[in-house]
Amino acid sequence: MTMTSSRSYIARALYEWILDNDCTPYILVDAHRRGVEVPQAYVNNGQIVLNISPTAVRALNIGNDYIMFDGRFGGRAMTITVPIPALMAIYAQENGQGMVFEAESLDEREEEPQTHTPDDEPPQPPQKPGRSHLKVIK
Repeated sequence: MTMTSSRSYIARALYEWILDNDCTPYILVDAHRRGVEVPQAYVNNGQIVLNISPTAVRALNIGNDYIMFDGRFGGRAMTITVPIPALMAIYAQENGQGMVFEAESLDEREEEPQTHTPDDEPPQPPQKPGRSHLKVIK
């Protein structure tokens, strides 16, 4: 018997757990995965970190197939779409506690990164990469 992926169920549970502990939920996303819609100006090394706290986003839906929400980037409103296979981690920004998900096979990745014309998005400075807040939880 084939079961559905547990990734979305675990993400929903961790999101609630992080909020219940008065922390800020962040997700790490593989920005080159097919179906991902994020502001490309903020993508660094094919990945993007997104704050999904209730104060940072609107209409958050962590569904079985996608994470979707409305957010603002550089003052510009945007609907963010993250297919569940593109979700790499969910963690608390304050202490790094959460979960890193196992990478899926490369054949499920989009072969060519998404391309955008300069008219798609105004140029914005990339976020300065900092130390990772992720920790391995056993």
